[in-house]
Amino acid sequence: MTIQSILLPVFVQVLLVFAIAVVMGQRRYEAVKANAVRYDDVILGQKSWPGPAQAASNAFSNQFELPVLFFAIVPLAIVTRKADLLFVVLSWVFVLSRILHAGVYVTTNALPYRFGAFAVGALALLVMWIVFAVRILAAPMAI
Repeated sequence: MTIQSILLPVFVQVLLVFAIAVVMGQRRYEAVKANAVRYDDVILGQKSWPGPAQAASNAFSNQFELPVLFFAIVPLAIVTRKADLLFVVLSWVFVLSRILHAGVYVTTNALPYRFGAFAVGALALLVMWIVFAVRILAAPMAI
């Protein structure tokens, strides 16, 4: 696999993080401008934002939870030369599920769809880690 094909899903995931940050910023700005929230209510915590701003904030925070394991495995797979077609396909499944998850979160926030997207991504990432671990542990040991 080329480095570009391996890293393209990572670039898309990073773009998603910034896109959600923009949505979150816009929603927070609108809430403050509309006097829907007071500075004192949110200066030390996030739970006082109106629903749409809180949903965007939650979607943003989620990008630093499960995706951390994705960001960790990609360089490991590159360095160990274990990033193959299966790895790239699973990477895309993970990233597309994160896009869907975030999209649901900042629009309808329908829990069954959001959870479904989360579950697909979590499963894809779990498979990535299991396959990677098996390939590393089954490889001949270098002395």
